[in-house]
Amino acid sequence: MSSSTQTGKPSLRVVAIGGGTGLSTLLRGLKRYVAAARRSTEAAPLLSPHLQPEPPPADLPCIIRDLAAIVTVTDDGGSSGRLRDELKMLPPGDIRNCMVALSEDELLLARLFQYRFNQGGLEGHSFGNLFLAALSGITGDFAQAVQMSSQILAARGRIYPATNSNVTLSARMDTGALVHGETSITASPHRILELMLSPADVEPLPATLEAIANADLITLGPGSLYTSLVTNLLVRGIPEALAASRATRVFICNLMTQANESLGLTASQHIEKILQHCGPNGANGAGAHSTGKHARIFDYALINTAPISPTLLDLYARGGQTPIVPDLDRIRALGIEPIPGDFTLEGNLLRHDPDRLTQALLPLALARP
Repeated sequence: MSSSTQTGKPSLRVVAIGGGTGLSTLLRGLKRYVAAARRSTEAAPLLSPHLQPEPPPADLPCIIRDLAAIVTVTDDGGSSGRLRDELKMLPPGDIRNCMVALSEDELLLARLFQYRFNQGGLEGHSFGNLFLAALSGITGDFAQAVQMSSQILAARGRIYPATNSNVTLSARMDTGALVHGETSITASPHRILELMLSPADVEPLPATLEAIANADLITLGPGSLYTSLVTNLLVRGIPEALAASRATRVFICNLMTQANESLGLTASQHIEKILQHCGPNGANGAGAHSTGKHARIFDYALINTAPISPTLLDLYARGGQTPIVPDLDRIRALGIEPIPGDFTLEGNLLRHDPDRLTQALLPLALARP
């Protein structure tokens, strides 16, 4: 499926699906292989000369011709939640982080977008969230505001909200209780059994389905199992598009279990929870009690098998979090080929290494006929 540029080099179309810090981390790695920033003719005059895009590092090939991110929009906490309640707009936080990750210069213009006010009526709001809110007011359309913001940031990719509809996330817990709102769901001490959107019949942007249909590589993850990953698959049409895609489809597993989302789940169980929310034939809404053969939406799964330092293990153990068990044989039994490796980047916290992820992902897409 991969096409070629006029120079004969492979040129991939890549779609990354998710939310939170996991998606923005992955985008930082992928953008280094994108040939040029995308910018509309309307936004170009807004850029000063010193903010014009620069080519990627000379030692990296420009093998990605098009990069698109599909981002969850169910956040209802913090600055995003306040803007959502007061201005009746979609939550901008995760999308803002993706714009920063894809921007040409994260140390200048992107730093401005991440600036957070610490006093007065704006306390807690980031400039980027307010900027998106202003553009949403001007355009009357959140998705259009996102595209305009990306152009101003000279982003090396396109960003789409999973849906342009205002949705509420609900979860059925293992107690049988139904909890509404992402913040309340993540704060609950009980285990999530099933996620739902209200309204349930929201649809993605047509451009999102087009990007999936044309992709050579599609990724899901890393990110919070339910509130960053599954939420995207509850949007009508997205799981069906993934099931029908001829792209190389890769699940990127988290490094650690997460409180209120995945404590005790192995790598294969993460995948099973995702598949259960796609329904038996790629249709969402079947929920966690679906039976029968699930839609095939993954070809590979990137699974960390490298050890983690005792210092970080102790840090995460305080929240009951442990490394995700890499049950590779069970993943193969699901019809998915695991790709084990060291995908860690250790610091004050444990994160995925964006370069290691990208170096594992791109060869999978390039090798596909």
